[in-house]
Amino acid sequence: MKTKYAIVFICIVALVIIEKESNILSRVSDKLTQMQTPLQTPQTPLDYSNATHNGSLTMLKMLLSKLTDTTGNSSNLSEEEEDMDELGSHGYAGGRKHILLLATTRTGSSFVGEFFNQHGENMFYLFEPLWHVERLLTMPIGNSSGTVLSGIYRDVLQALFLCDFSQLERFISPLPQEHVTPALFRRESSLSLCEESVCSPVIKDVFERYHCKTRRCGPLNLTLASESCLSKQHHAIKTVRVRQLETLQPLVEDPRLDVRVIQLVRDPRAILASRMVAFSDKYQTWKTWAQDGQVPEDDEEVKRLKGNCDNIRMSAEVGLSRPSWLRRRYMLVRYEDIARYPMQKAEEMYRFTGIPFSPQARDWILKNTQTTQEASGIYSTQKNSSEQAEKWRFNIPFTLAQVVQRVCGPTMKLFGYKFVDDEKMLINKSISLLEEKVFRLP
Repeated sequence: MKTKYAIVFICIVALVIIEKESNILSRVSDKLTQMQTPLQTPQTPLDYSNATHNGSLTMLKMLLSKLTDTTGNSSNLSEEEEDMDELGSHGYAGGRKHILLLATTRTGSSFVGEFFNQHGENMFYLFEPLWHVERLLTMPIGNSSGTVLSGIYRDVLQALFLCDFSQLERFISPLPQEHVTPALFRRESSLSLCEESVCSPVIKDVFERYHCKTRRCGPLNLTLASESCLSKQHHAIKTVRVRQLETLQPLVEDPRLDVRVIQLVRDPRAILASRMVAFSDKYQTWKTWAQDGQVPEDDEEVKRLKGNCDNIRMSAEVGLSRPSWLRRRYMLVRYEDIARYPMQKAEEMYRFTGIPFSPQARDWILKNTQTTQEASGIYSTQKNSSEQAEKWRFNIPFTLAQVVQRVCGPTMKLFGYKFVDDEKMLINKSISLLEEKVFRLP
């Protein structure tokens, strides 16, 4: 009985201390905000009060856990169940979430990105903002230059999650004039950038090139975009340009952000088949090999394929190893599983991010995963998703599939993609090439 009263007393004292600490830090944060020098685009001030308050509550929770253990009331939940329980109770508390959809080209990332783009008016979504960075920086990707490029990618993502477009402006070509640009890559793929509050008057001679799908908008005013971003409860960015997950550690650990990383992967054989169709000129060598049946495995193209597979695998290995900085912040999803069970997987992704699964997103997924006629274009998001997952098997010869299996074997094994032994097995859709595999909960 005395122990019970002691626990209650400690809890009361701890809560009083937390409340006082939160009030003091809140006043300090307000003061810092007032002293800020105005920048080119609105900034999100450091919110130390919330970070510290949440941290204190976490510490209190840990303290209570220890105390209850000493009284014999220990939990029977497994480590993963405790993680998901904590994630669920923390996720729906109403705080701003920052979702980073990490992928490579032709993995279905444009399609999956729409799961969040279609969430509704509370979501600010950006489609491939790092395209501008990669396009402008033509440095070779070696050990040192690759590290520098990764750091730039991370810093731009960090600024965008904080609704600061000034860093991205430096990479847009031609440079924006007074923070206005007609050249933002695929601006029309973001519903947030086509809302009425962001739309500038249409200039007749550029309308045909730069209009949005949903309404007639002129060049993008990045200051208005920043203001719109700050007004949204949640932020999401889709990118195919981050090579290594571990380079994002400072971003994930930023106390101003609540980052959730979703890594989207796909069968490397399917990726190659899709790239050969979508990027025909760049993959002309592979198309020649497909006809000749001879593939020199010491060729730079084959080495590049292996490097891409290795990067994907190493990033996943980092995430799945559950380092402290990524715990409850990393989720691995296979495109094939999304194609087979789009609604179920979307629900899982939303639950992981801590954002309620909106009716708008549900309706969009239902409408765009059961279409009978696939829309044209390499960024099309209208698909018969179950058929799409198997389509590649008829678009790549067995010779090339063999090459992929040799150089990407470890990656395929990690993600549960089965090898094929001959041409007949490759095109036999009654034979599944996908292991039923459950990856560890985030």
